[in-house]
Amino acid sequence: MKTALRLSLAVALLLGLALLLWRPEQARAPIRVGVLHSLTGTMAVSERPLAAAVRLAVDEINGGGGLLGRRLEIVLADTRSDPALAAREAERLITREGVAVLFGCWTSACRKAVRPVVERHGHLLFYPIQYEGLEQSPNIIYTGAAPNQQIVPGARWAMAEFGRRVYLLGSDYVFPHTANLIIRDLVAAAGGSVVGEYYLPLGSQALAAAVAEIVRLDPDVVLSTLNGDSNAAYFDALLAAGQADRPLLSFSVAEPELAAWGGGRLHRHYGVWNYFQSTPGARNRAFVAAYLASQRDTPCTSDPIEATYVGVRLWANAVREVGAAEPTRVNTGVLLRQSIEGPGGVAAIDAATRHMWKRVRIGHVQRDGQYREVLAYASHLRPAPWPTYRDHATWQAMTAGPP
Repeated sequence: MKTALRLSLAVALLLGLALLLWRPEQARAPIRVGVLHSLTGTMAVSERPLAAAVRLAVDEINGGGGLLGRRLEIVLADTRSDPALAAREAERLITREGVAVLFGCWTSACRKAVRPVVERHGHLLFYPIQYEGLEQSPNIIYTGAAPNQQIVPGARWAMAEFGRRVYLLGSDYVFPHTANLIIRDLVAAAGGSVVGEYYLPLGSQALAAAVAEIVRLDPDVVLSTLNGDSNAAYFDALLAAGQADRPLLSFSVAEPELAAWGGGRLHRHYGVWNYFQSTPGARNRAFVAAYLASQRDTPCTSDPIEATYVGVRLWANAVREVGAAEPTRVNTGVLLRQSIEGPGGVAAIDAATRHMWKRVRIGHVQRDGQYREVLAYASHLRPAPWPTYRDHATWQAMTAGPP
């Protein structure tokens, strides 16, 4: 009898200890995912679709059972096309909302504002946009193109296709200025000339003077790093000036922007990206169908949409592999053998640079705002965020200070 009583007491103690240690609310609590994108302001047309891409990937993951037995929950912050606000919202999402990861930013100004926040907290940001390079943060995964995967091949192709008298048009912030620094090097190496260079504040609609200068200087091709809704005014101004046949290569205008702003009205308008909605393959067709069915605001996919979606999937793979959503552990795990079959093909992170391997595609804009591919590289390019013809210190000195 005493033995049975002692056994019952031992079982009761073990059960009590188990109940004390077991916290079902923690086991079932969602993993919070932070999204930093502009839902309003000059960048809204470009960035709203990226928030929708995060939602699609999260819904698919939740539909498959979530991660580590937990659902994902999105915490969305409208950065209002304001880099300073993006930094404040990143701080809030990390410290007050307890997010495990951040997906966000479009402009390099936004990324550079958020970077010190994620570095200070040892957190993790996935950045989905092609950019000027010259950066490698230990707390950012860059799922957009490095310069050698977009700016460099695009500029070289444009000069070979149309001529070496080049006009540079851009928004007045870090990406266009740095991209055009690289392009100037390429033009000089090709024996060409930059006949004009013009910058406007982000969001400016005053494009008449720039277009008048383009008409006067008559370049062989315009290389545009305009971002946001300035492109709408630019396309209108070109048409008003009778410049529909002027060769134009846009580096920051994808299918959603073309659909919103009518870039397909220009007869010789081209874009260089790593993914188009028209990219062939069953996997991409399924992705396009799923994305278009998931929301109504954007009638098409794009390279930044695909890069955002792939980033969420790569992060989820790393969470599964390390068995935790804690940012410092995932930050290490995401660099170890992380690759997936994405809509645009194999998506793999280069551990040495924290950027992705990319396949270059150049497309001619059609009247419906879609790209008809005119060139695709045969294989993926390893990312080179720092052009190798100068050392890091020289690049940093050349790009120090505003803008």
